[in-house]
Order: sequence, then C-alpha cells, then structure tokens
Amino acid sequence: MSQLIYILPSLIVLITAVALMFMSMYENKFSTKTYIIVSSLSLFIALIFAFIPFGELYSIKPYHSVFNDVLIFDTFSNFFNILLIAGTLLTLLIGEHYFQAKTFFKGEFFSILLFALFGMMLLANANELVTAYIALEIASFAVYIMVGYNTEDSRRIEAIFKYLVLGSFIGAFYLLGVVLVFGATQTTNLSEIASFVSSHESNDLTLIYIGITLILFTFLFKVAAFPFQSWVLDVYRGAPMIITAYMASTFKIAIFSFFLRLILQDIQPLIDFWDSIIYVIIIFTLIFGTWLAVTQKIVKRMLAASSIVHTGYLLLAFISLGQNINSAYSSVFYLIAYLLSALGAFGIISHIISETKVKVTYDDFKGLAKERPFLAAMMSIFLFSLAGIPSTVGFIGKFYVFTEAINAGFAPLAILAIIATFVSVYYYFKLIAMMYFYPTKEVCITNDFNDKRVSTYAIAFLAMITVLGGIGSAIVFFIPILNIDTLIHITQLSVQSLFLK
Repeated sequence: MSQLIYILPSLIVLITAVALMFMSMYENKFSTKTYIIVSSLSLFIALIFAFIPFGELYSIKPYHSVFNDVLIFDTFSNFFNILLIAGTLLTLLIGEHYFQAKTFFKGEFFSILLFALFGMMLLANANELVTAYIALEIASFAVYIMVGYNTEDSRRIEAIFKYLVLGSFIGAFYLLGVVLVFGATQTTNLSEIASFVSSHESNDLTLIYIGITLILFTFLFKVAAFPFQSWVLDVYRGAPMIITAYMASTFKIAIFSFFLRLILQDIQPLIDFWDSIIYVIIIFTLIFGTWLAVTQKIVKRMLAASSIVHTGYLLLAFISLGQNINSAYSSVFYLIAYLLSALGAFGIISHIISETKVKVTYDDFKGLAKERPFLAAMMSIFLFSLAGIPSTVGFIGKFYVFTEAINAGFAPLAILAIIATFVSVYYYFKLIAMMYFYPTKEVCITNDFNDKRVSTYAIAFLAMITVLGGIGSAIVFFIPILNIDTLIHITQLSVQSLFLK
C-alpha cells in the first residue's frame, strides 16, 4: 500500500481547513449551511480513507526525507484518527441547527474547527516531543479561539482568558521537561528515548524522571485531573455549548492518545515511579469531581464536573499499566464509551437551546419527557451510559477499567471508583427524574420546535451506538463492528502496533 494512503486523512483535513479559510473571505456568498456541508463532506471522505488500513497491524514512518521520523503512522494512530474524525463529524452534525441559530458563527469558525482536528490528528501521530508540542498547541489555540468566539458575551471572554493564560503557563512545564529529557538522551525522538531508557540503569535516568514528571503536569492539566481542574467549570460554562461538547469528548481523546503512546512506547519500564503520585491524584480527582458534580444546579456545569470524575476512571487505567498491559485496552475502550456518551449528552443540550433560551438548570428540564419524549429518551440513554448502567457502552467501559485495576493490585482505588459511580447515579438520575416526574414549566413550552433535522438524526445514531455497544454481542452479533469482542480485538491491535520494530 502506498505511503500516501496513511497521510491522506490528515492532508484532507488540512486542505479543507485552508479552503474554508479562503471561503470565509467571501462571507456574503456562502451560508452557514454551506460551510457545514463542505466540512462534513470532507470529514466523511477523510474517514473513508482512514478506514482503508483499518484492522491491519502495521507501523511505518513514511517519507523519511521529509518528516525525518517525527511522525509515525500505525494501527494505534489510525484508530485514534478515526475516533477524532468521527467525533468532529458528529459534532458538526449534532450542532447543525445550533450553528445556524446562533448568528455569530461565521465561515472562519469551521476552518478553525478543522485546524483543531488537524492538530489533534498530528498529536496522535507524533513520534517526537517537540512535534507533539506543536501539534498540541495547534489544537489548543484553535480551541481557545472557539471558546471565546462570541466576543459579545462576557462569559466567553472570561473563559478564553482563563483557559489561554493557564494553558500557556502549563505549556512552559512541557517545554522544560523536553529540555531535561533532551539533556539526558540527546534526542527528542520517542523511539530513540525508548532505546535509551531500556539500555540504561535507573541511576542514569534522573533527568528523564524529572523531565517526564513535568510533561505529565501538562497532561494532567489538559485532562482536568486534580489539582489542575480549576479551569474546567468556568471554561466549559463559558464556551458555546457545542464547543463544550467537543472539548469534553474529542479533545480529551486526542490528549490521551499521545500520552498513552508516551507511556507504553517509551517509559513503560519506569511507570511505577509515578504510582504513588498518580494514586493520590486519582483519589482527589474522584472525590473532588464527585463533590463538584453533586453540588451543581446548572446541567452544563454538572456535566463538566462529572467529566473530572471520568478523568479519574481513565487515570485508574493508566496507573494499572505498569502491572497489567491489558489496562491499555480497557483505557482505549473507555475513551470510545466516553466519546459517545459525553458528545451525546452535551449535544442534546445544544440541540434544545438552539431554539430556546432556557433548558439550562435542572428545573428547566422539568417535563421534557412530555414536551419532547424522543429527546428525553435519548438524554436518558446517554446519562445511563455516563452512570455506567448495564446494557450501555459506558457500563462495559467501566467494567473493563475496574476489573483491570483490581487485577493490577489497585483494589482500594477500584472500590473508590465504584463508590463514585454509585454517587454519580444521584446527579445523573436527578436530571432523568426532572424530565419524567415533574410538570413542564410554562416558560419552557415551545409549540414550534422542529425535531426533523440533521442534529436529531445524529443524536439518535449516537444513542443507538451507545446501546448497541453495551448489548451488541447479544442482539446484533451478525454486525461485526458492533460486537464487543471485535472492538476489544481492534483496541488490542492498536496497542500491539506500538511495540512493532
């Protein structure tokens, strides 16, 4: 297979982003719908090319004279590229009416969205620390702009300022860590760092330990782990709803893709060094995130706080990597489950508020089941999955994470995570109770709400996958891609490609 095939998805995304940027110069000639169509079609084409090598076990570094091995294309990066493209495509489709209803969304916004995706895909393919930093900053700055895109809203300005300042500050830690790693190894290439680590004793790796610790600070900030979570509620609350959905799902997956590669491919023999630190971080992330979620009255902030708890679950899979490589499979699977559930939950809220000014607090959701039974049912499915209720993909994801953590010897953490899951039933089911067991508020009733639109079908598709991902093996065994065993096999291939020489 030609090496061009492997880089085509990223090239298509980049070319489309540039094309949309030039299209935005002629604002009066193109409608918002046109930008959505062009973006969606290009992402669909990129997704088709990404699926060509899907399911194969491979690892290549194409065009050595051009890229100098700073990029690696393997089953692992291809798997995450598919998730990232699909997440962005679903964000566009779910937000279709939201984008058209909010007049401040212009053509350049969709260009910025695709530049963010390009940075995320570059991050998943990064085989070198400086390249990873550049990719991370491309994605981060694009997200910063999207967070504060509506400059007339003071909440947007506050959110972008807080996110930009803190994000830039934590980026300095990453660069300092890279300098220390380079000082020890004389390279920033991940493959060469891995060779250095495997050929030296622990006493010779002091700078490596310090450098990676500083790099991990950046990781913990980006995924909103304790004590770096302070920005989440204000930024998620201030950002446009559909961008909050994108940050909470797709962007978080991109961050995990690189750091999972870093841990497995480079520092897996050293990972035990950080166990005690990550152990404490997981405890406080789960406890603090749960407390925040329980105390919120605004649904958007509740979902933002609950994303901190889900970060704790993912870190639980990370801490198990030193003892049990199967934890890598469980963490990748959980990322899929969280992508579907979080994107769906945030997407439904954006779908609703695109035509109403309410539906923000718990009280605003009262009686939604009577007013919009279809949307209430979909929201319930996503909340069931986030809470880890059986028959959803979220339950399968949590089951694998908790099981592998126990097998790795972290039973106390797994028990704490299970307790956090039980508590999450309260704040997720509280919203379900509001939708089904309370009368509708008069100010929330809309007689002309149109559910026959693209975003409705996109949400329905996500809900279907969320359910079939949980019980797919039982009722749709004839469709391989929906079979849980197939998904686990694909995640195993992805992780195995990291160790190909």
